[in-house]
Amino acid sequence: MRRGLASAAPLPKTPLDTSAPPMLRYQNNLPKLPVPALSATMQKYLKTVKAVSGEEEYKRTEEAVKEFQTSGVGAKLQERLVKHASNPAVVNWLEDWWLEAAYMGYRDPVVIYVSYFFYYKDDKLRKAPAQRAAAITTAALEFKKQVVEKTLEPEYAKGEPMCMDSYKYMFNNCRIPQKPADIEVAYDPAKHSHVVAIRKNKFYVIDTVHEGQQLSTKELEQQFQRVIDAAGNDKGAAVGALTTENRDKWTDYREALIAANPENKQLLEQIESSSFVVCLDDSTPVTRDEGSRACWHGDGRNRFFDKPLQFIVFDNGKAGFNGEHSCMDGTATCRLNEYVTDSLARNTVDHGSANVRSNLPAPCPIEFKLNDSLKQSIQSAESNFDALIGKHDLTVLAYQGYGKNQIKKFKSSPDGFTQMVIQLAYYKMFGTNRPTYESAQTRKFQRGRTETARTVTEESVAFCKTMEDVNASREDKIAAFRAAVKTQGAYMADCVNAHGVDRHLFGLKKSLQASEEVPELFKDPNYAYSQHWYLSTSQLSSEHFDGYGWGQVVNDGFGVAYMIKKNALQFNVASVKDLEVHGKQYVNGTHHFKQALEDAANELGELLSSEVAAEAKL
Repeated sequence: MRRGLASAAPLPKTPLDTSAPPMLRYQNNLPKLPVPALSATMQKYLKTVKAVSGEEEYKRTEEAVKEFQTSGVGAKLQERLVKHASNPAVVNWLEDWWLEAAYMGYRDPVVIYVSYFFYYKDDKLRKAPAQRAAAITTAALEFKKQVVEKTLEPEYAKGEPMCMDSYKYMFNNCRIPQKPADIEVAYDPAKHSHVVAIRKNKFYVIDTVHEGQQLSTKELEQQFQRVIDAAGNDKGAAVGALTTENRDKWTDYREALIAANPENKQLLEQIESSSFVVCLDDSTPVTRDEGSRACWHGDGRNRFFDKPLQFIVFDNGKAGFNGEHSCMDGTATCRLNEYVTDSLARNTVDHGSANVRSNLPAPCPIEFKLNDSLKQSIQSAESNFDALIGKHDLTVLAYQGYGKNQIKKFKSSPDGFTQMVIQLAYYKMFGTNRPTYESAQTRKFQRGRTETARTVTEESVAFCKTMEDVNASREDKIAAFRAAVKTQGAYMADCVNAHGVDRHLFGLKKSLQASEEVPELFKDPNYAYSQHWYLSTSQLSSEHFDGYGWGQVVNDGFGVAYMIKKNALQFNVASVKDLEVHGKQYVNGTHHFKQALEDAANELGELLSSEVAAEAKL
């Protein structure tokens, strides 16, 4: 996920397609995802490995790379990959492989491991849950209209348009569990104007159009209140909990649900075809940590995690969002959520008439027919979910010391600066630096998604060591910081241009035929180690969010989502409880890392403030 969601239209160099609708007016003329030169990737790969491995291990990697390049194996795989990429029928050489490997073929539960969340700031005008749910729904439907009519302005990065293709997966969409890989199903938005509300684990259909006219915010408020009243105080059987399961198990459960009664298939389809889901939770989170955890996973029951969009409203009027990640990256849903929160805050949404029509049909309950076996499956899913959640911890550092405005005064890239805060924090806690993933977006290419920016470099390691060296001077520390940020920025720029190493290596490996021997390069322990993400990091920022995050990708690592606001930094730290790293247990490690982040942010801020102060005296 990545920043820079400017929506004002500059004049791009990309040619205009005058026959296309506004949202897609650059789409067909965007460049295709390139295949980097083999030698450049190998050189870059070695540099990243050197930063995270010992001398002996590095020598072995060097040998493996040399063999890959000189034996002809690398050239053969590169040739196949280039041929695949230049096939006129292939829009993006990475697309299908990546979707299958990273998402659809992935069998662990989506909640915790794949899904992500945003947690909103409070809406001072809307404290009642039905009221807030209605306003969010109206704003989201306005955004949907722009997507469906394809009038949404494209996003731009450095003046050039970005791929808008993934927006087709936003509304009236659903991930469907299947073996060996899930599928994504899209429904006609013109024929499906309903949303689904979930309360007390019970599902209700609310049509947002009545007699050809969209429901006003006041009417939607009445409908959500009707759902809250109809659901009462008793919890229903948590069919939604089945979506928290291992994907193979959920495939079996879904088939059993459909087989149990002919009506169940149509009922499932009402959820799957809905514009989006609104979860009306009966909990009342107060702290950032509580609100973030509630949006990340909640109790796992009042949800349907296969939907790309779930807006969540709590009984105390707080709210947020949970996103299913497979077909859309966070930049698109960040824009949706930014639109919802910003337009409500600035009161630019048309809420319609204050009069509620007397003939609105009541929300329609979705009542699944469940046999004993399915009831047992639900109980099993609930207990598996509770056990999984019980093993995880999440905490938020809302750092108020400074933000983007001050970092710019430090003459630094805000993203590079924040990445160095994370690296320094890790070094403080563990005494070393380990492989780190930062998400870079490749949406300047047709159907581009992400590339891995490898944050750990020889310069970033030197920076951490210099910062912790009591004998190092202020000038040494600043110079080490500048060198580290420069290297990080250069690597990120390469990634945005699809010249990182990870996706290229993935493509080369995928170009192997089943009968062929796997080259030493891919068997080398450093190949796996250098992409074992002890830190999985990504930035999306909004002044309207009070939280944003996801889970760690390895159980001896952290998921660190961060926001760079004008005058604050925010870090969401997620990991297993009391994580164990290389044989050592870190009791309360999630909170310890949060403290290390605060210490690192303070130290780096003080260091660079001293430089600003010194310059001011001149």
